[in-house]
Amino acid sequence: MALKITVIGTGYLGATHAAAMAELGFEVLGLDVVPEKIEMLQRGEVPMYEPGLEELLRRHVAGIEGASGRLRFTTSYEEAGAFGDVHFICVNTPQKHGEYACDMSYVESAFDALAPHLTRPALVVGKSTVPVGSAARLAERLAAAAPAGAAVELAWNPEFLREGFAVQDTLHPDRIVVGVAGERGEELLREVYATPLAEGSPFIVMDYPTSELVKTSANSFLATKISFINAMAEVCEAADGDVVKLAEAIGHDERIGKKYLRAGIGFGGGCLPKDLRAFMARAGELGADQALTFLREIDSINMRRRGHMVELTREALGGGGFLGKRVAVLGATFKPDSDDVRDSPALNVAGQIHLQGGQVTVYDPKGMENARRVFPTLSYADTALDAVRGADVVLHLTEWREFRELDPATLGDVVAERRILDGRNALDAALWRKAGWTYRALGRPSA
Repeated sequence: MALKITVIGTGYLGATHAAAMAELGFEVLGLDVVPEKIEMLQRGEVPMYEPGLEELLRRHVAGIEGASGRLRFTTSYEEAGAFGDVHFICVNTPQKHGEYACDMSYVESAFDALAPHLTRPALVVGKSTVPVGSAARLAERLAAAAPAGAAVELAWNPEFLREGFAVQDTLHPDRIVVGVAGERGEELLREVYATPLAEGSPFIVMDYPTSELVKTSANSFLATKISFINAMAEVCEAADGDVVKLAEAIGHDERIGKKYLRAGIGFGGGCLPKDLRAFMARAGELGADQALTFLREIDSINMRRRGHMVELTREALGGGGFLGKRVAVLGATFKPDSDDVRDSPALNVAGQIHLQGGQVTVYDPKGMENARRVFPTLSYADTALDAVRGADVVLHLTEWREFRELDPATLGDVVAERRILDGRNALDAALWRKAGWTYRALGRPSA
């Protein structure tokens, strides 16, 4: 008999996973404790912007004309327990308020709510990013609380979704990592992922602690690479070098590679910063804090980029204060192809300048609504052209394709001064200068 799958938590990760499992041919039940979110998903609408996700969802949600009907949603743990053979836990693990450590309360609540309804053999699969050691503890908690006892097994299957590519990454993963305690968990997950496995996705089986370390290790490595090139940008600023040419040269070394070597205002979002800090906190609890002390400097370099962008803006305006100056900010999300403004460097820079007296107007193709909620006192424009109207300086802070394709001459007709600071090293400097703009980018003082 075909496996039935539940997905607990229908945020960014859960909604994507639920829709992808339906696409792979499974009967899927998504669960969330927020009724408004469930109602929205049941209509075939997603609570966030992710390219291709809404279309995928609408192909499978029951009740939508022409859909497969394989995907439904509920708020009932009792219904989920009775329905599923495999239960994926996809709830959030945010940073604790005032601490570096990870807040496990949502994960623990999901386990505690699901366990009493597991009356027959089942596999519970954690996908949330958790501190190493959590899975073993949760396995014991699950076995003790589930009526089926030891017949309920736990596996850990970390997610590696990139915002903007989440659908592709779920349906065609570059690797599938599973932490299991027995053969049955591995067998069931091989069945769940049979389609991507047939396409050649590597299937890597390991123990619980190693599987928990994979995601945090990967994110720490990526953060290190980003902060490394941003540290080199700081040196280039001091030495009159060009960090873009430097990155190009070292990127040809196959041991280093070209990806994640674009200097800019740093990383943000809901994963990298909090995962980095949670990893450091957990290492401290394990007595291995010295192994990760370098991550403090990685975090520090990253946060320093935001302040440096503010200072470059001040310099561009003549070195005085921001009072009475009009600053246009292109970008609010932490990365393109997303509406996510969590810990966004772009919005942070905009906010700092605003708090120092600048008249800041922001435009972003997808992140305006979320940005308004986080920073309602900023001004927002409906188009890039409206945002830059009358501006003394323009800041390019999120590398949307729309911004790379802007016409410098058209924008130049409406600004007060043709000054642009490229916080992502993504614009064509020659094109902007040809249109009469003063162009400056991070790590390229004279390029």
